[in-house]
Amino acid sequence: MKTFTEENYLKALYYLSAENGEVGTFELSKHLQIKMPTVTSMMKKFAEKNWVIYESYKPIRLTEKGREEAALIIRKHRLTELFLAEKMGISWHEVHSIAEQIEHINSNLFFEKMDELLGFPKFDPHGSPIPDKNGSIERKEYVKLSECKAGERVKLTAVMNSSDEFLKFLNQKEIALGIVIEILEKEPFDNSMRISYNKKTGEYISSPVSEKLMVEKI
Repeated sequence: MKTFTEENYLKALYYLSAENGEVGTFELSKHLQIKMPTVTSMMKKFAEKNWVIYESYKPIRLTEKGREEAALIIRKHRLTELFLAEKMGISWHEVHSIAEQIEHINSNLFFEKMDELLGFPKFDPHGSPIPDKNGSIERKEYVKLSECKAGERVKLTAVMNSSDEFLKFLNQKEIALGIVIEILEKEPFDNSMRISYNKKTGEYISSPVSEKLMVEKI
């Protein structure tokens, strides 16, 4: 059985190593806000459990076993977020902090029942893929809204930033997953956009916002 602390380490390693498959000890220490010697000691324990490949002064790499263990924690988190949003009506900007607590429940039956009640979903409320019970993830190829051109119509499928502040901003703009967006204009100077969606016919969004919205072209 993994401890609360071990699960948080595994999750951090999974996210931080997503881009190039490895993460530095200092980066992990900074992310978790834990002192370097403590992180080093934990990585040695993880290496003994075959969760990571660890050598002094070299980047840390998750093993296949470690990546599967981490994915199963993320599965619990994302299932919980969706359950809170769909079954309890909690806004998508409020589910993360609650799921952070529930994800540490050590009961396969609990999360299998949650999965069943939700109809075995593939994606969480933010459009992120939910790993299956074996830790496998179904990925889809999306593009950033910022990469689209004036005149195109797209469907919003995921957000790259699920912070409270960003999701509240989207709520204020009435931007939610599944909406169809038409790009009316794109400013060459700063890549800001004027878009149309739902009943809004001329909403402006900045480049930093469009960078965080993942879409499918229609």
